[in-house]
Amino acid sequence: MKKILFAASEGLPFVKTGGLADVVGSLPQELSAIGFDVSVIIPLYLKTARTQHHTLTKIATYPVIVGSLNTVATLYSRLVGDVTYYLIEHAGYFEREGYYGYPDDGERFSFLQHAILRAIEEKHISADVLHCHDWHTGFLPLLCKTVYLHRIPQPLTLYTIHNLAFQGNFPYGLLESCIGVSNQMYFDGTLRFHEGMVSFMKAGILYADAVTTVSETYAHEILTSDFGEHMEDVLRMRKKDLYGIVNGIDVKSWNPTVDTALAKSFDTRTVEKGKAANKAAIQAELGLRQDPGVMLVAMVSRLTPQKGIQILMETMHEIMGWDMQLIILGTGDNWTENELRQIEYRYPRRAVFYCGYHEELAHRIYAGADMLLMPSAFEPCGISQLIAMHYGTLPLVRETGGLKDTVEPYNEFTTKGTGFTFTNFNREDFKHILKYALDTYYRNPENWKKLVKQAMKKDVSWSKSAKEYAKLIERKTK
Repeated sequence: MKKILFAASEGLPFVKTGGLADVVGSLPQELSAIGFDVSVIIPLYLKTARTQHHTLTKIATYPVIVGSLNTVATLYSRLVGDVTYYLIEHAGYFEREGYYGYPDDGERFSFLQHAILRAIEEKHISADVLHCHDWHTGFLPLLCKTVYLHRIPQPLTLYTIHNLAFQGNFPYGLLESCIGVSNQMYFDGTLRFHEGMVSFMKAGILYADAVTTVSETYAHEILTSDFGEHMEDVLRMRKKDLYGIVNGIDVKSWNPTVDTALAKSFDTRTVEKGKAANKAAIQAELGLRQDPGVMLVAMVSRLTPQKGIQILMETMHEIMGWDMQLIILGTGDNWTENELRQIEYRYPRRAVFYCGYHEELAHRIYAGADMLLMPSAFEPCGISQLIAMHYGTLPLVRETGGLKDTVEPYNEFTTKGTGFTFTNFNREDFKHILKYALDTYYRNPENWKKLVKQAMKKDVSWSKSAKEYAKLIERKTK
């Protein structure tokens, strides 16, 4: 039985700031179910320590000495389902109010990677496959093949890009002071990325045995200058080892038939009554006008340019003149949040903005809304559209990345589809498809009901994708 070790900066059920945590919380369980021995290793952050330290078992404290790093790491563990989670404790690096965005992030996550490999060297953990995620663990494949070449059994290294926009770029002096390799790897261009900088992500792409990203379309998009974030030339060098495997969701946590957060559970047979009850409940909870027939549109997202919030804001006055209600749940910069706070005053009982993230409220919004908006400029995979379909809420998405791969556009002639899509990233195309969806909802309700059931029947679990990872591992270890 092959042992797979996931290495990441976050993962459920311990810490989440984005979709990476969902993947690290779900995919290992699915791989375990198909026969792998899977474990996960992440930092032990302050917020986790405050609430869950008493649930952890201490494994060992061991030295981490490399370059200017001369400290210790303490390793804890906890079994979650069939997967062992390891957490690395270091008060100086990880016991802070936030998770990322500190001036010493390069040093912090260099330490994390050495602490992971030292745990393997000390035989506290073993791994046949080391699955590294995003820039925070990008140097692990390089370190395996250099600093730890003769110190640990060499694992197969997989490197997954969740979002190419976040690359982990730091001054090149970090190579000798924190990574433990020569600065020559900057001067000869190997790891150089922008003047005076090296990239954790570039290291992962260059040195991993295989590179994956979270949808097939995104794997093709990032080879172009439009989506490559200046990394496209590096990615083209690894094109033959680059694979797109779409994400799934945890269908145990996201399951409308047993979801205790909902006003009424439902499945494909009871979806009409279930959606109606949940719409009424969310309208009442958020102060919207009680109207069972109105089309309720939602956006559950980080409110950033990537997510297309500007397209929605640019068209707000026009689309709120249509017969619809709008819920927005999320956070963005101060200007965006302040602008969105005005919508409740401009459109009383027809629009609401909940600033922040509330997990149970998100469940209720997915269950009660008729449509979910994801007009993303780019989207490596996206999880919200998968949840929405599973809850009978039709996604309206731009055809990019994983959104294109997972949402089948409605065809009024064949009645096939699981949502609504548009191609060009502009407000006119967005308004056009939203108006088309609105017309379908009101003028062709039987087709709408059929789309809802088709969306709910779509397999959005990790099952198929886990098998794709299994095939890749087998192919690379032959």
